[in-house]
Amino acid sequence: MHRTREGRSATGAQSCAQNVSVTDQWTDVSSAILVEGASDRAAVLTAARILEVDLAAEGTIVVPMGGAMSVRRFAADLGSSGAGLRLRGLCDVAEVRFFERAGLPADAVFVCRPDLEGELLRALGHARVEAALEREGDLRLFRMFQQQPAQRTRALELQLHRFLGTTSGRKEHYGAALTAALGPGELPDPLRGLLAWSH
Repeated sequence: MHRTREGRSATGAQSCAQNVSVTDQWTDVSSAILVEGASDRAAVLTAARILEVDLAAEGTIVVPMGGAMSVRRFAADLGSSGAGLRLRGLCDVAEVRFFERAGLPADAVFVCRPDLEGELLRALGHARVEAALEREGDLRLFRMFQQQPAQRTRALELQLHRFLGTTSGRKEHYGAALTAALGPGELPDPLRGLLAWSH
């Protein structure tokens, strides 16, 4: 069982991160990446593979918190007052305040504008996003979605953004699929910065 420098048990932290599968062993864990949800985690893990960053070898876990408002609890359990892990985070621009209140330093919080889906859509461009939808078998569904009255007059980027969140599990799936369609130099700055962070 991982213990902090003060000898505290990491049981509470392990409970917080019970759904994390970057590594099942806590003995070598030294840092945690706090993300809002499963789609963010999928993107981070995929970006790490693209950049050839071995998170497990670095002792880093990626923790989906189920929403930014939970960051204070996760920071308390996993950070210096709990398990003693070094913390960094990835969040939407609208959620930065929650990370600030949790005590994460500004240079350890990587901000997506307006959110990670928006970053990925911009990085790929509309044509490549639609190509990804076709590869994943969802382009026909997207075309039907575009014909809904509420969507017909919306910009394509807004349609794509909304489509990614319409079905359970789709955001997580495309968090990985859209990230995988990018090359190392094309990844959004927040993802590259997050994975290059070395405090």
